Amino acid sequence: MRRLYLQVYLTIVASLVLVVLTAGVLWHFLADIPAFDQTFEVLGEVVANLVPPAAVPPEQLQHAITELSERFGTDLALFDASGERLAFAGRPVPAPGRTDHPGSWQSGPNGRAFSMRLPDGRWLVARIPFRHHGRGFAIVAFLGAIAIAVALGALPVARRLTGRLERLQRGVDMLGAGDLRARVEVEGRDEVAALANSFNQAAARIENLVEAHKMLLANASHELRTPLARIRLGIELAKGDAPRTAELKQDIAELDQLIDEILLASRLDANQRLDVREPVDVLALAAEESARYDDCGIEGQPAIVLGDPTLLRRMIRNLIENARRHGKPPIELGVRSVDGRAELSVSDHGATIPEAGRERLFSPFYRSPGASGSSGTGLGLALVRQIARRHSGDVAYAAGNGHGNRFTVTIPISNAN
Repeated sequence: MRRLYLQVYLTIVASLVLVVLTAGVLWHFLADIPAFDQTFEVLGEVVANLVPPAAVPPEQLQHAITELSERFGTDLALFDASGERLAFAGRPVPAPGRTDHPGSWQSGPNGRAFSMRLPDGRWLVARIPFRHHGRGFAIVAFLGAIAIAVALGALPVARRLTGRLERLQRGVDMLGAGDLRARVEVEGRDEVAALANSFNQAAARIENLVEAHKMLLANASHELRTPLARIRLGIELAKGDAPRTAELKQDIAELDQLIDEILLASRLDANQRLDVREPVDVLALAAEESARYDDCGIEGQPAIVLGDPTLLRRMIRNLIENARRHGKPPIELGVRSVDGRAELSVSDHGATIPEAGRERLFSPFYRSPGASGSSGTGLGLALVRQIARRHSGDVAYAAGNGHGNRFTVTIPISNAN
């Protein structure tokens, strides 16, 4: 396995090798410039034709040096073979060093200058003001070229590594969003590849567990409802006590409802997305459900949302059933549109829920200590919250002044409306 730290280490080593190679190539091109000794000899031959010979009068020699200084914009001085200055123009320049080379660089208080030995043994020393700045620029350009080469060489390696991490992150986000089929491509044989492989294995196990959970619930539902149907048939056939028979039927109905709500809650937990999304009029749906009860009234205006009509119908029915069991009639339903959201409210006139129990109202299997009437399954309000949130909404509880309870569901209105 190629370790991640090894890739990073090799990238650093490769960058250093690239620096050395770049420096070597640049040095090779610089080395192709003619030798300084040869350059100074050529310059000396050329300049000798511009400088008067040593036998001319000092005034003529000074005039020639002044003309050369003005023509080339340099500080210029002429020295004899022993180093004595014969003529100069501009700022003072350092005397030539004692050397056998035909030319060399000299340092002085006004900056560096170069000296050239003429064929007759005299020395011409000149200072070009911009030479120092040109040398600094060359160094900066040299280092800049190396930095660019290293940056371009390291970019593909870094991008390959970060690109795999980004793809792995997208796979994790998809799995977290509820897509149990999310997988990532395994690239390479390092730690990132091992992490991607572990993620795929974990995602596969999660998918298998959820599928097994669904299958278990489906089978449990079938196995539980079959004997319930037989019991219900036996009660119909039996000619026993009528009150007792009614109680058994009620118990069977509650057990059947509990199984149905457990299955629905499990399905909503396993699937974070809606299987059906279509325009639904919340007012029309609430009117149909309220018509099933004698003590329900409804008012409001149409509000179209995008969602699953079966789940929304179940949400409204659970709210009405909760008001009937734990509240007091009449039950009032209201539908309106507020700030781009459909607002459904269900109110009753019963005793308010104790403040200590309001935080857990929407928890599964929670029953308020102060609730009256039938206890129910404890899943009704939990399902209401699950269904509302699957539709990008939520549910809230508000107590009345002294009595009365109001549950309000808000869901975004469809853009098509």
